[in-house]
Amino acid sequence: MDTEQDLSFGQLKELNERFEQQLYDFNNSKNTKKAKTWKSRFLTLLLLIAGLILPFIILVRTSVYVYLRYQMNGWVALAIGCFATVLLLMAYGGFFVYRFGIGKKAFQLFTKGISVLVIAYTFYGVMYYSGLNTKTDEVRSYYRSVHPVMRVALTTITLVNSDMVVTDIQRTPEDYDQMGLPENQQSLHYVQSSGYVHAIDLRTKGKPEWINYGLRSTYRVLGLSTIRHYGTADHLHVYLPVNQ
Repeated sequence: MDTEQDLSFGQLKELNERFEQQLYDFNNSKNTKKAKTWKSRFLTLLLLIAGLILPFIILVRTSVYVYLRYQMNGWVALAIGCFATVLLLMAYGGFFVYRFGIGKKAFQLFTKGISVLVIAYTFYGVMYYSGLNTKTDEVRSYYRSVHPVMRVALTTITLVNSDMVVTDIQRTPEDYDQMGLPENQQSLHYVQSSGYVHAIDLRTKGKPEWINYGLRSTYRVLGLSTIRHYGTADHLHVYLPVNQ
């Protein structure tokens, strides 16, 4: 007896539809996995960038907060900012220990290394600023008269905006006469009771507005105050309020 049976047209159609559905499901699943992989990689990249930027923000933002909130000396505030940054980086190290099983000795060396790195970076920020980022050598000569917290903030932002130019730092009453402006006795460009200048001016003329906006927003993120001036020359006035 012949057990083979010819498939009817309806059965062939049903098998074809099942095959097409399975093929569609397979392709859809493959595309979904690709989309998830792309999103996962993008999220990982964002987290990595945020992780790299956050220590710099913590360093300056903590220093500004402590200085203003608790009326502390600028150097003490900066030291606390360094300590907070080291703690954050130690948390990073703790994550890698948990994730990859790094040994205790390696973690201790990592802790010492990041402590030295943070201190060295802060020291560099308060002591040196490139002449390429100042309008004149005279302006650069006043760099160390700026409040130390502002100096570290200035150095930090220059890392990501290498074209930033400081146009003015310290002033005297005679400078206002030369600019044809009335003397501003409350100017933070004068040396304040802290012993430091609390304001700097940055060039904005000739730059795209999105860059100027980004620059202003970045200083605000770090806790500093800004004012856009359109007087004798378009510039961004950045300042740190004086503790009273």
